Amino acid sequence: MQGIDIIGIDIGGTFTDFVAYDSASGTIRNWKNLTTPKEPIEGVLQGLSQHDNLAGVGKIRLGTTIATNALLTRRGAKIAYVTTEGFRDVPFIQRGDRRSHYDITWIKTKPLVNRSECFEVPERLSAKGEVVHELDEAAVLELARRIKADSTIEAVAICTLFSYIDPRHERRIGEILRQELPDMPISVSYDVLPKWKEYERASTTIADAYLKPIVSRNFNRMHRHLEEIGLGDKVGVIKSNGGESTLRRAAESPVQMTLSGPTGAVVATRAVAQLTGIKNLVTFDMGGTSTDCTTVVDGMEHVTTSFEIEWGLPIQIPMIDIHTIGAGGGSIAWIDKGGMLRMGPQSAGADPGPAAYGRGGENATVTDANVVLGRINPDYFLGGKMKLDADAAHRAVKAVADQIGLEVDAAAYAMIQIANNNMLGALRTVLLQRGLDPRDFTLVGSGGAGPVHICDLMEISGIPQGMVPNYPGQFSAFGFIMTDARVDRHRTVQQVSSHFEFERVSAAAKDLAEDALNELREQGYEENIELYRSVEARYLGQNHELEVVVNGDVFDAQSTDELWANFHQQHEARFGFAIPGETIELVNLKVTAVAIAGKPVLKTLPDGGGTPASSGSRRVRYEDGWIDTPTYDRDTFRQGQVIAGPAIIEENASVTILRPNQTLRVDPYGNLIITA
Repeated sequence: MQGIDIIGIDIGGTFTDFVAYDSASGTIRNWKNLTTPKEPIEGVLQGLSQHDNLAGVGKIRLGTTIATNALLTRRGAKIAYVTTEGFRDVPFIQRGDRRSHYDITWIKTKPLVNRSECFEVPERLSAKGEVVHELDEAAVLELARRIKADSTIEAVAICTLFSYIDPRHERRIGEILRQELPDMPISVSYDVLPKWKEYERASTTIADAYLKPIVSRNFNRMHRHLEEIGLGDKVGVIKSNGGESTLRRAAESPVQMTLSGPTGAVVATRAVAQLTGIKNLVTFDMGGTSTDCTTVVDGMEHVTTSFEIEWGLPIQIPMIDIHTIGAGGGSIAWIDKGGMLRMGPQSAGADPGPAAYGRGGENATVTDANVVLGRINPDYFLGGKMKLDADAAHRAVKAVADQIGLEVDAAAYAMIQIANNNMLGALRTVLLQRGLDPRDFTLVGSGGAGPVHICDLMEISGIPQGMVPNYPGQFSAFGFIMTDARVDRHRTVQQVSSHFEFERVSAAAKDLAEDALNELREQGYEENIELYRSVEARYLGQNHELEVVVNGDVFDAQSTDELWANFHQQHEARFGFAIPGETIELVNLKVTAVAIAGKPVLKTLPDGGGTPASSGSRRVRYEDGWIDTPTYDRDTFRQGQVIAGPAIIEENASVTILRPNQTLRVDPYGNLIITA
């Protein structure tokens, strides 16, 4: 294939997905291979070797779960935490809230640093940025020697009191430690998160340092291997906000990669919303290891800074608001102490994988249950490129069935129902718990396992319409080729409406904008750049802020009067009341720079009508028993064609199981629209 412009690569827990766009022919090609968990770049190189014109690649966008998995499995670096004298316990005190208010056995989540590796230095700034106690540089030199003497420490996190107002002490500590520890990765809170709230800033900086050694090693290996095939300078790593970063910048700020992989499906869903005119969608991206859910409302995803890797461990960098649970095709069935069947969150992953993969796995998984129920054709997995062992799947499910006293097919169906209910909880979290009505949304099923379960989820969630998009098995990778470059910069600049320092706030906003633009230029983006500015503000004495858009790039009397008026208006719309004349407190400045990139031009399908020709049939187990179900090849579909359930729609990376009471319609671009 000639003239490839861009390749999107998503390194998942089970599979590594590839989507390539050729602008000359306007064609999109997609493929996948098993992930290599011990050395992710090997799976990437294996996939790239299936492409015969790497010299024609202009850009690679890569999403990875390296940072995500290191945080979730707590396999990051051993770090030292350096802070103001008297404040070493902030990461351990955390907040006063509790996950379980009435559970006397509940234990607070442990931070990512040991208390024995938390160090204090004499220095102090006031809440106004005034120097209360000068930095004791001799104490910092002594601290550097102590850290150097401990050969187990791999990185350092620095977070001093009120450094978001004035970082002079914090940065000087960093300079001294870099001089004394030249090979030690160091994270400085002002560079990671220059925002107020000491615990949140400390937790985010600790997470950044915790990730640096492992992410740096992986990204350096990636860069070296990709350089060998001529692609080293063409790689952009997807960040948690859906934008991209260079490999070097990503290694310097790894906390920005916390949700790198899952963002692709959200970006792709937004692209589908723009293409189809369906404005409200909820994504259901089910892979081999996890399921990711989020919403696109009025055609836009929601970016948040309220994210916790575990309960009570916040990471406050800007990221697309995604809810993740441990439920995927590899989720393992097990029996709890009460004799009840459970599914996940443990996963068989890629190695050994489900029993059906024939790689030594013996535990029954969701994939094995789908094979036993006839929902997945063992001879047509990945379009026939990977044969599944149906007998091994049957043996694994039978071992579970024998423990709970059910027939094999009944046990397999019970496994599917439990997995579906786990995922229903994730959908309710992003819809009902946020005040959104499921009846107003279209459910988008993506990931290799999403189409297999989307019709079941529609049935039990009350969502009236579903969509299986093109390339569902590589939907995140598809999103990577559809994204724009994006940089978010936030900073706390506390001001009140009654005594507003116009010059200070304008200077801070200018600094943030220039910093964001410089990062885009670093990535090679010079044109079609849009800047968006906003503030987080509240009535003085409130505890939560509202985000208000700022028009223009200068804060003066006129623009701030408009800002306060907009705040009153938004507060009334959100909470039902406003207090004109009340003092308003500005807390955070936010600047977003977006470089609008060229997008693939998606083709429409030829006109069709009626029902496509069936490719065959097979027996599938539904709740009412086994039904002889017609199969269809998605590659043969034309726009406007309609299929009544039950039916099986097969494609090279997934399969859609249409229930007996549902109907499927092919839209002009080839998306499958499902209704009851």
